Amino acid sequence: MHLRALEPDDLEFLYALENDPDIWGVSDTLAPVSRHALREYLEHAGADFYVVRQLRLVITTDIGSPAVGVVDLFDYDPLHQRAGVGITILARERQNGYAQQAVELLKKHARNVLRLHQIYATVGADNLPSMRLFAAAGFRQVGTRQAWLRTATGWQDAVEWQCLLSS
Repeated sequence: MHLRALEPDDLEFLYALENDPDIWGVSDTLAPVSRHALREYLEHAGADFYVVRQLRLVITTDIGSPAVGVVDLFDYDPLHQRAGVGITILARERQNGYAQQAVELLKKHARNVLRLHQIYATVGADNLPSMRLFAAAGFRQVGTRQAWLRTATGWQDAVEWQCLLSS
């Protein structure tokens, strides 16, 4: 398993990923994303994490292999040294253990390179695969936000997960 920076060649991969309506509910997306918008995003994707307060890394099974997903750090808080985590694996690549391996690599990067104290995730209460993922990756369930996420069928609770990277 390998995490790498975004490359200009990732345009079609990101286009497919961002325009999959099956994941819009967990990615706060309401509409398709254009190739033009993604090209612009890729031009600035190498910006300093400490300045833009977010980082997206591509998940591959090996160096040079095709992308199987992405993992994100977002809402970086420099004072409290924490950031949110999001992960998306292509539908055809799920159930292969890639997400758990990627989260473990991200935890090491967040602790050893970015010097974060903690990372956290917000998961829809019906997203059992993600809850199993974060539990297996050493995150601790710390609370539930009532009717936090709007879905196509109404409101859903959000389960909050936290992982302390340093003691």
